[in-house]
Amino acid sequence: MNDELVRWSWITDHLDDIGAATVEHLKLTLLAVVIGFVIAFPLAVYAFRHRRFAPPIVFVAGLLYTIPSLALFAFLVAYTGLSTTTAEVGLVSYTLLIIIRNTMAGLDGVPSDVKEAATGMGYTPRQLLWKVELPLAVPGIVAGLRIATVTTIGLVTVTAFVGQGGLGILILEGLQRFFSTSIIVGAVLSMLLAICADRLLIFLEGRLTPWSKKRAPA
Repeated sequence: MNDELVRWSWITDHLDDIGAATVEHLKLTLLAVVIGFVIAFPLAVYAFRHRRFAPPIVFVAGLLYTIPSLALFAFLVAYTGLSTTTAEVGLVSYTLLIIIRNTMAGLDGVPSDVKEAATGMGYTPRQLLWKVELPLAVPGIVAGLRIATVTTIGLVTVTAFVGQGGLGILILEGLQRFFSTSIIVGAVLSMLLAICADRLLIFLEGRLTPWSKKRAPA
């Protein structure tokens, strides 16, 4: 019996498989976050502009967010099978509340005197939104994307139970075979992906808000 915690020879022999799993993990994450943002961003802006619709929008997004991931994936399998669609529907649903809440918080944080000054200069409500409110809300929006992205990277591993999962496949196979090396490789690479994605989004925020004072990353 081999008691090595990490079997380095296995890693070198399976670099292609590890690389493929990492690429799949990135694809599943990117697709979920992009689709989630495309759905959540306009909903957040609409809820911000029409406050009476904010509670039901947040409620539905919150309801989806509270469903346990394994239960949601198991439910979806009955309709979409062991497919990428099953994985993505579940992953996207968990991004909505995060992006909606942070986008609305960013818009709510725009100083009222700035908006009043813009209105006094003749800005229409549409111009006010796109030229003043949204640019100043970028930190809040990016904060939502950061949380959603890091959360999704972690949740992608769970989709291994529906035949997807990227690095989650390594973790699942390791658990099934009681093979610690596969588990550690999958877990460590997932963690590194989350850290790198978070740093990348912080860099993006800095590029989008060059006027803001430089601050230490959160």
